Amino acid sequence: MGNTVNCVKLGREAEGMDKKPYPGELGDRILENVSKEAWQMWLQHQTMLINEYRLSPMDPKARQFLEKEMENFFFGQGSAPPPDYNPGG
Repeated sequence: MGNTVNCVKLGREAEGMDKKPYPGELGDRILENVSKEAWQMWLQHQTMLINEYRLSPMDPKARQFLEKEMENFFFGQGSAPPPDYNPGG
């Protein structure tokens, strides 16, 4: 196992990422505090948000929304799915 971090999402030590996954200060915080496993959890959650809200990654408002949700996912109260989200259907 490479470097380890005390993962804020998993609440335990886990394998850290090899490089910063996101630009800026938020990317620094993620690199220092988020494991590879938790980052994969975010990528799945982000995909669900993009699909459910029909977001375009090219839209600056959509990117801003996703960045806010990413910060909440790791460092806030979490990022909730849309109110009418049904993972089975």
